[in-house]
Amino acid sequence: NGSDLSPPSFILASIPGLEAAHVWMAILLCSMYLLAVSGNCAVLFIVKVEPSLHTPMYFFLCMLAAIDLALSTSTVPRVLAFYWFNTREISFGACLVQMFLIHTLSAIESTVLLAMAMDRYVAICHPLRHAAVLTNATTAKIGVAAMARGVLFFLPLPLLLLPLPFCGSRVLSHSFCLHQDVMNLACANTTPSVVYGLTAILLVMGLDAVLICLSYVLIIKAVLRLASWKERLKAFSTCVAHICVVLAFYVPLIGLSVVHRFGKDLAPLVHIVMGNVYILVPAVAHPIIYGVRTKVIQRRILNLIHIYND
Repeated sequence: NGSDLSPPSFILASIPGLEAAHVWMAILLCSMYLLAVSGNCAVLFIVKVEPSLHTPMYFFLCMLAAIDLALSTSTVPRVLAFYWFNTREISFGACLVQMFLIHTLSAIESTVLLAMAMDRYVAICHPLRHAAVLTNATTAKIGVAAMARGVLFFLPLPLLLLPLPFCGSRVLSHSFCLHQDVMNLACANTTPSVVYGLTAILLVMGLDAVLICLSYVLIIKAVLRLASWKERLKAFSTCVAHICVVLAFYVPLIGLSVVHRFGKDLAPLVHIVMGNVYILVPAVAHPIIYGVRTKVIQRRILNLIHIYND
């Protein structure tokens, strides 16, 4: 506990009674982080050198890989420093910056997933117009719009917390900074932060989820109008990887939100595990999903492994 109105630092959460296991947890997180970095870097490299992948769907996949790299790198090294060197304190300014990056990058990722859903909708429902509608220039504009949307919606979050006094506990419930977590430690009226945070999440992640579901309703209707089951399966199989990627992003996001909303009495281990799942699982899963589903990526990865072994 402290009495300063402007806290010099927050305390990252640890798991009571499991401090001795921090080294093993760090090894697990480090392994997942290295897997995420290598997988997403491989996706970026393969799409760059493979001309057949220079299409909007794979450009969006590159955006997704870059976002996952930025999101995991903005959190995991600091978490590893905590587990390996017991550096539990994080300064107020660094916490706000990390919080802004996490929420902004998540919003950008949600927008890119929506753009990928729209790409699948146009490719299946209006195949003759796909090349004209989703050009490389349009794809780039969508990427810029996704960044601007994330920054504009989530920049106010740290600004709303900046003037608040923090005069009680400074112990966070995660090993990194999230808006809800930091806001709950303020000893002042946080209604503006609560209202704006909920509004931003609903207008970005919530709206994106609804539009993604709507796009798949239209895709399913179009697929069912095809003549044979073989054509239907072939058309819908192009969406399988994207559906898996969407689930890998939204399921941990919803799980973390539920833990924050209803899990005040849950063990600290649940909060920490859900936070790490939210940060690392999508970054690890996305390149694996597209690697399994895309033969060109599989072939390139096997070639890289073969060259490395030689």
